[in-house]
Amino acid sequence: MKRFALAASALFLLCAAAPTDWSNRARLLPNGAYLVGNPAARVKLVEYASYTCSHCAHFAVESKPVLKGAMIRSGSASLELHHLIRDIIDLSAVVVARCAGPAGFARTSDAIFAAQDDWLPRGAAYAEANAPKLNGLPIGGRLRAIADGAGLSAIGRANGLAETRLAVCFADRAELDRVVAASEARPPEVTSTPSFFINGRLAAAPDWARLEPLLRAAGAK
Repeated sequence: MKRFALAASALFLLCAAAPTDWSNRARLLPNGAYLVGNPAARVKLVEYASYTCSHCAHFAVESKPVLKGAMIRSGSASLELHHLIRDIIDLSAVVVARCAGPAGFARTSDAIFAAQDDWLPRGAAYAEANAPKLNGLPIGGRLRAIADGAGLSAIGRANGLAETRLAVCFADRAELDRVVAASEARPPEVTSTPSFFINGRLAAAPDWARLEPLLRAAGAK
């Protein structure tokens, strides 16, 4: 019995000492952005990105092993993601990503970026082929139709979104208006995507190769 108690105590200490994995922890901020990672991180990275931007998708895929797999995971850095919405297909992707809520936003956003080469041309072809029908729909119905036609809804479901939840998100006109307003309220320095700020200062680094050393210099590990 004593041996069992000692083993249980050792196991408890090991579990208690395990570091927090911040990589899939997200919270919705009052400014409409999602913060992924430790809110008290020493290095605060802010990104303005579009789901239809090829450079943004490339950054998300290339940076993920280090940025999310190490820097954010460890709690030394956080990522505040702002949506810069470029078109209706982009907005459809934004709705699906945000529909996942804090528990699933990081995972779903990554999945959308990773599959951009598939869903973006499908969405563009669907929107062009069905323009008359889409123009006759209310905005929520139009976005949902594009998300279905592009395969974005399927990405959401594959990452845990229930059909009933998707329906609610696309029907929420007030939230759509808030998301669009947040996109339009971007700082004047943000003229392209992706754009980055490190601890409040604009970073002259449009890609991961140039951004990584700046993050490390600021203290990200």
